[in-house]
Amino acid sequence: MATPLRPSHYLELVHPLWGTHHLQARVESVWDETSDARTLTLRPGRGFRAHRAGQHVRVGVVIGGRRMTRTYSISSSPDRADGCFTITVKTFEDARVSRYLVREAAPGTLLSIGQPQGDFRLPDATPVRPLFITAGSGITPIMSMLRTFALRRAMPDAVHIHYAPHARDVIFGAELERLAKAEPQYRLHTIFTRDAPRTTSAVAEPTRDVTGTTSAVAESARSVAEPTSAVAEPTRGVAETTRDATRRARHFSEHQLEHLCPDWHTRDVWACGPQSLLDALGAHFARAGRAAHFHVERFTAKLAELPADAAGGTVRFCKSGVEARADGKKALLRVAEDAGIAAPHGCRMGVCHTCDATLIAGSVRDLRSGLELDEPGTRVQLCVAAAAGNVEIEL
Repeated sequence: MATPLRPSHYLELVHPLWGTHHLQARVESVWDETSDARTLTLRPGRGFRAHRAGQHVRVGVVIGGRRMTRTYSISSSPDRADGCFTITVKTFEDARVSRYLVREAAPGTLLSIGQPQGDFRLPDATPVRPLFITAGSGITPIMSMLRTFALRRAMPDAVHIHYAPHARDVIFGAELERLAKAEPQYRLHTIFTRDAPRTTSAVAEPTRDVTGTTSAVAESARSVAEPTSAVAEPTRGVAETTRDATRRARHFSEHQLEHLCPDWHTRDVWACGPQSLLDALGAHFARAGRAAHFHVERFTAKLAELPADAAGGTVRFCKSGVEARADGKKALLRVAEDAGIAAPHGCRMGVCHTCDATLIAGSVRDLRSGLELDEPGTRVQLCVAAAAGNVEIEL
C-alpha cells in the first residue's frame, strides 16, 4: 500500500529528534553573552553530521504562523563531547528570527536546522601562523576555531584583532581574556571603536590589549581624543575634526595592522565582520599580493551603490495574487514576507538560489551589481533584487 509517510514520520511522533526526514534540534540551554547576543546550545536529531570549525548552519523558526530561516555561524568546537553544538546570535531592531532566538527561545524549544556548510573553515592541517581579524558577531566562527585549538591543545602562533563598540559589547569577552592568559601563543588585541559613556572616565575604553597592556595605537587615539588645556574649548568645527580623527584611529588601518601584527604579511588571515571592515581588509591584502591568503566570511551580500534616483514601484506576486509597494532598496524577498507570503529562501545573500523566482514583467535591480534585469522569463534571486519600477514576479 502506497503511503506518503515513512518510518521516520512515526519515529518523530515518539521523539521529535528521532525523525530523519527533516532535521531538528532542541534548545538545551541559553546563555546571554551581552545585552543583545545570546548563545543557544542545541542538541541535533539523527542525521546531523559534524561540522568543521568555522562553518554555519541554517536555522528555521515559526513566527506568527510562518516559517522563517536564517543562517548562523556555529560557535562551538566539533570536538565537544556532549553531542551538542552552539550558535551565538546577535539581534537587531528589525531582525525577526534573531530577535526570537535571543528574546524568546527557551530550553525545550524545537528548531528546524540544516546541515553544516560553508568554505570558511579550518584546513585539515592546523595553520601554523593564523591572523584572525573580527568585529562584533563576526567573532562567532573564529570562536569555534579557537575553542577547537584549545580542546586539542594545539594552539598555533595566533594573533587576533577584534573590534567592538565598547567593552560590554565584546561577545565571549571573558572567555577570550582567559584564553589569552592561558595560551601564550594566542595574542589578543581588543579595540573599542566608540567613546566611553560620559558617566565614566573620558578615556575609560581606549584601544587596549585585554591582557592589560595599553597599546601605542591606543595612546595615539587617546592623545587625539584629549585636547590640551590650551585648546580646552575648541570651536565646533575643530571638535568635530578631532572626533573624526579619533574614530579613524580606532578602526582598521595599515598603520594599526603594522603595529599590532608586524609580521602580518607572513600569515594566513581569517576575517569576519561588517562589510566596511571586510572591504578595507580585502583591498589591503589584495594590494599587498596576499589575496590568496585572505579568507573571509560575510553575513550579508556585498551591495553596490545605488543610483540616487533609484525608485521602486508596485510589486505583483502573480501566484499569490498579492500586491505590495516597494522602494528601490528593499529586497523583494523581504517585500514578499512583509506582504504575508512564505517565500522559500536560504542564505538571504545571493548564494544558494533557494529563493529564485521568474520575472513575468517589469524590471528589477540586482542589489549586488546595480544592474537592471527586464527580460521576461529571467530567474531572479529575490534576496538580492529590488523593484526598479512596477514589476510582476511568479510567486
